[in-house]
Amino acid sequence: MDDKMDIMSIMKFLPHRYPFLMIDRIIKVVGGKSITAIKNVSINEPFFQGHFPGTPVMPGVLIVEGMAQAGGAMYFYSLPEEKQGSLMYFMAIDKVKFRKPVIPGDQLVYHVEMLKQRSNAVKMKSMATVDGATVAEAEFMATIGDNK
Repeated sequence: MDDKMDIMSIMKFLPHRYPFLMIDRIIKVVGGKSITAIKNVSINEPFFQGHFPGTPVMPGVLIVEGMAQAGGAMYFYSLPEEKQGSLMYFMAIDKVKFRKPVIPGDQLVYHVEMLKQRSNAVKMKSMATVDGATVAEAEFMATIGDNK
C-alpha cells in the first residue's frame, strides 16, 4: 500500500462521509505508528453558516474529530481488509488545548501518533497545525465497534 492517500482511498478506511469526513488527504502513514493528514478548510463548509456569521471559525470539536479520524485511518491502515471501515468510538478525550482559531482558507495538518494499543482499544496523541503553528492538541482513547 502507498503511504499517501487521496479521498477515495481514505473512504475505504473510514465510514465517514460528507459533511462529516474531516480529512481530505493523507500525506504519510507509518503502519499503526503515525500519520500526517490534511483538511482543506473552505468557506463552503456547512458549519460556517452558524459558527459564526460574519466571523467564520471552525468549531474546535470538529478539529478534534478530524484528529480522531486521522488516527482511525492510521489504525485501520494496519488492519486486514475485512476490518477496515469499521466504526471507531471515542472512549476518552484528554489534554485538549486550542491555541488559535481555524478559518476558511486554512489548511489543517493533523499529526497523530499511537501511544498504546490493546486488542480493540487504542490511545493516541495528536496535534493540528496551520502553516506550522499549533492550533490544537489532544490525547484520545477509542475502541473499535463490533459492527462488521
